[in-house]
Order: sequence, then C-alpha cells, then structure tokens
Amino acid sequence: LGMNDTAFKITPAMRERLAKIHARDDKGNWQPIDLEIPQEPEFEMGGGGLYGTTGDYLKFVRMILNGGTGNGNRVLKAETVKLMSTNQMGATNVHLLKTAQPGSSNDAEFFPGMEKKWGLTFMINTTKAPTGRSPGSLAWAGLANTYFWLDSTKGIGGAYSTQTLPFADAKALPL
Repeated sequence: LGMNDTAFKITPAMRERLAKIHARDDKGNWQPIDLEIPQEPEFEMGGGGLYGTTGDYLKFVRMILNGGTGNGNRVLKAETVKLMSTNQMGATNVHLLKTAQPGSSNDAEFFPGMEKKWGLTFMINTTKAPTGRSPGSLAWAGLANTYFWLDSTKGIGGAYSTQTLPFADAKALPL
C-alpha cells in the first residue's frame, strides 16, 4: 500500500517526527506525557501499538473502499473485505463501552441510541448516522483519539487524528 510510515517499532526517521501524547491537567490544559508502547514487546498486538501517520492510514481506508486493492496491488480478497465489513455478532448490539482504565479512556458510545454491530474489523452503523454516513458504514478508533470511517455506499472515508488521552475525550470526540 505504500504505508512507509507505519510500523510496530519506531524507526529513527519516525521518532524525529513523533507527536508527543498529551493529556489534560486538572485545569483542562494540555500537558505532554511520556507514553510509549514497548519497542520490543512480547508480541505485536493488532489492537494496539501500531505507529503511523494519518496519510498512511488513509491508504488503508482507500484500500478497504476499493474492496481490498490499493496502490495498484491486491492486498486482501474482496470476500475478506466483505467478511470484515459484515455483522458478525447476530442480534447482539454494540452498547456503551465501559472503561477499565479511566486515566487512559473514558466510557464511550458512538451514536448513542443507534443500532451498531461489529464486523471482523469494524463497528458498523446499521442505519443512517446523524453525520450522514450511509447504513452499513464502518468505523473505529485508536486510544489517542484517532478515528476513521468508511462509507462504501458513497465511496468516501476519512480519518481524524490527535495524540491525546483519555480516549473519547469530551472535546475531541464531537469533532
């Protein structure tokens, strides 16, 4: 895909451009914090620890929108993308996500009151979202208030990236 700025281990070139994570202090002001995923982890977690740029992530978004093809290369089978994007939890719905670590994450619920499902990779809104996203659109997020969405009906997607904690920040989330 040409995602040359994405890796589990930070390269020297990436470290030169690495944005410091910030958290709000007691007065609501941003303060830098020292937080880095171990560079020699026991295993590389698919659910956390990947470093990258928003531009690189948009290449991933475009590949999914293109049914598994990106940068002129077939990366995933179209059938795989369909499985990743199809309800995998039956009648169960996504509800409020309660935090287990309040310093790192707030409770979070995307589109409260709206039916949402999980595919193998993404959260799926089943009806039109208040933002205008089509039914069947895909989305998810990263701990440092990074968010992405894909609307395959309209053929568009987007990403919004910060480097702030806790997740689902009251001021970052509405954006």
